[in-house]
Formats: sequence, C-alpha cells, structure tokens
Amino acid sequence: MTTGREADMPRLLLRLEGLALFVLATLAFAYTGLSWWLYALLFLGPDLSFAAYKAGPKPGAIVYNALHSTLGPALLAGWGLAANEPLCLGLAAIWAAHIGFDRMLGYGLKYASGFHDTHLGRIGRQAAGA
Repeated sequence: MTTGREADMPRLLLRLEGLALFVLATLAFAYTGLSWWLYALLFLGPDLSFAAYKAGPKPGAIVYNALHSTLGPALLAGWGLAANEPLCLGLAAIWAAHIGFDRMLGYGLKYASGFHDTHLGRIGRQAAGA
C-alpha cells in the first residue's frame, strides 16, 4: 500500500513534465522568429475544444483529448521540419506550450465520465473529496 506522499509522486512528476514542455516549447517558438503576437493570440486556442462538451461528455472528451494530446503538435512539428516551414514549427510550439501549461496546472486528458475526471486525477471543487 502506498502512503499519500508516495501516491502524489507520479502526479508531481507529470506536472513537472508539463512545466518542462511549456518552457521548452516556448523557447522553441522563440527560435522560429515568428511574432509573439501570434503566440499570445493562439496560446489558448486548444481550449475552444470545451465547446464540444455541449454535445455531451463523451464527444467532449474526444475533441478535448484530440487537441490536448502531444501527438498533434509532434506531427505538425515533424511536417514543419520536413518541409522547412517555420510557421508549422511555430504553431506546433504554441500548441505544445499550451498542453504543457495545462499539465503543469494539473489539467489532464479527459475521461468520458465527465470533464472533471482526468488522467492526472479529479479536478475542480469535487477534487478535494476524491
């Protein structure tokens, strides 16, 4: 059986990974030479996926997870590198930075059971009792 501190260690490590992703992706964006206005304008873009929750928790989780998984920005960055497209690299960096920021704050990928159920644990007001 694990103690409370031992159980919190994986969650802490995942949050630290999020911090690292946020910082490194932001630095990567700086290397693209693109405008910081673009970064500011698009940083919260993936959160538009919240609108999918109007269709219910299952479709909401699918859309949210699609835009909050590192797979999308990794593929976009790969394309940007292969095609030598700084814009693709910049967009991938912004996207990855957003994901890292969310993870750092404890917002994980969602389960179909509801918005508050994430791979990093329960979020929101009900988290304290969970």
